[in-house]
Amino acid sequence: MNENEVKVFCPATVANISCGFDVLGVALDAVGDEMTVRKVTEKGIKITKLSGQDLPKETLNNVAGVAGNAFLLAADYEGGFEIEINKKIKPGSGIGSSAASSAGAVWAMNHLLDYPFNNTDLVKFAMEGERLASDVAHADNVAPALFGGFTLVRSYSPLDIITIPAPSELYITIIHPQIEIKTSDSRKILKTTISMETGIKQWGNVGGLIAGLFKEDYALIGRSLEDHIVEPIRSILIPGFDEVKKTALSAGALGSGISGSGPSIFAFSKGKETAIKVGDAMKLVYDKIDIAYEIHVSKINTDGVRPL
Repeated sequence: MNENEVKVFCPATVANISCGFDVLGVALDAVGDEMTVRKVTEKGIKITKLSGQDLPKETLNNVAGVAGNAFLLAADYEGGFEIEINKKIKPGSGIGSSAASSAGAVWAMNHLLDYPFNNTDLVKFAMEGERLASDVAHADNVAPALFGGFTLVRSYSPLDIITIPAPSELYITIIHPQIEIKTSDSRKILKTTISMETGIKQWGNVGGLIAGLFKEDYALIGRSLEDHIVEPIRSILIPGFDEVKKTALSAGALGSGISGSGPSIFAFSKGKETAIKVGDAMKLVYDKIDIAYEIHVSKINTDGVRPL
């Protein structure tokens, strides 16, 4: 085994989970990037190979390079790292493409240096990659990518991340219409203030969702997947959104919503068989309006980034 090199799986993630804008996220098992990271004597971060997507290899223009630099600045290490990235998550898909690369890079570096940092430290470094990608250093994708399962960002200052148990039969169906919505653009259209009435509805659902996850109460999970703040605005950017959501519920989904900033749409189901049926139903909507799509059915990834 080469102690100077590691290959890792970097999971896609669903952020916000309807009611938890910028604070809730969950890691997927069925789709993710692959990265190889190696220790070198030359100081700094160098991206030596990038396949799968047309993205910049320059260190300061790539989220993995920026996150890696943040790690190096804090690490007691005189050398550097080379990174190879096989991008399987499309940028602008709404399932944490930039987070997967950022989280994968810092996890692998930490592994190669025998774990000088904890996961919360790694989230801070990975958030710098998110800052490059979306102009905001949010943690709702990188936290589940590093911790695994469901995570709640209780506080950003100081950073406080809570892991939430995943019910054993919970599955996620993702449909990704082949259009791109940049996170930075989709943030610009959001309102910066809400009414007290709207806030009460929203934090009731956040509390209900977390209680449902802890209690494995699938019905409570489903009825808590309501977003009164972001979804009404962002859904306008996603063709067929209302129809997909209605169709998913009719096919047996517990609930559904926008994955991250979109255009992907997620649905939670109890059991893999139902999750597959929900995916088949979602497909019909985009077949009808003639928009190409990708579909993923996934169990919850409770490990986060892991070695391959």
